[in-house]
Amino acid sequence: MSDESKKEAMKQLRAERKSSIQKAAATVKQQKKELKLLKEHLTGDGATAPEIAEAIGINVSQVIWYLATLKQYGEVVEGTKDGCYFKYQLVETDSAEAA
Repeated sequence: MSDESKKEAMKQLRAERKSSIQKAAATVKQQKKELKLLKEHLTGDGATAPEIAEAIGINVSQVIWYLATLKQYGEVVEGTKDGCYFKYQLVETDSAEAA
């Protein structure tokens, strides 16, 4: 396969997948926005999943998914229990670790 035919095949492939690439990019952008809002809401005493969901306007199940991921990577911790749900708080990091 020549370089020209490879280039043409890649061009055609990109054109065929353009809509799925745009959809994936939009999803990533939305997730970043939601995570930013979620983290902003966790300052102070923390909040439960339903409180966060109501505040940022997404489903509780999506909030729980985000919290589970953030907990797995050590960015949030479970605090005291409020009814059936834990209050989640952001993990404070030292400025030395961030540098």
